[in-house]
Amino acid sequence: MAGGQIEEPLADAVRTALSAAIADRGPPLPVFSDTGARLAYVRWLVAMSWQLRNKQPDRQVREDFLQTVWYESHRAGLDESLVLGLIQVESNFRKYAVSSVGARGYMQVMPFWARLIGDGDASKLFRMQTNLRFGCVILRHYLDRERGNLFLALGRYNGSRGQAPYPDAVLGASRRWDIKEGPVRVATP
Repeated sequence: MAGGQIEEPLADAVRTALSAAIADRGPPLPVFSDTGARLAYVRWLVAMSWQLRNKQPDRQVREDFLQTVWYESHRAGLDESLVLGLIQVESNFRKYAVSSVGARGYMQVMPFWARLIGDGDASKLFRMQTNLRFGCVILRHYLDRERGNLFLALGRYNGSRGQAPYPDAVLGASRRWDIKEGPVRVATP
């Protein structure tokens, strides 16, 4: 579904803010305000791990991925089910996916972003933490730019702004990953 996201000029202030957003190399360790929040996180992690087991059979790799998705989603102020839906549509959870227009990794980040807000090394977009951080920061940027309009922000992320298929696909996929709505079933292995 790659729409060929285009490189748009960024104001210096925006570039600086986005660069700062990806620069923090803090570990993706969750911090919880109370036991209820920790239990909700553990419940989410178990449910998502169960759902993702067919895409990523190695439990440790799967849990590292999900912990990083959770951390980066929350860090960017995004719903983790939205990010998982976007990853499903963009790469089908393939770390080394490359689109026909050159987008890379789980969240199919265009290489020009590495030059605009990173250190210029587009090969780092295949690193899980880097790819998820860039993707979440970029999606947050587009949400802010579109004043919270998720449909337009998703279209801009994909390079298909104003067209329904991509945002509809991501929103549909995100329902699968939403504990409150989706068909999440936790069973004992």
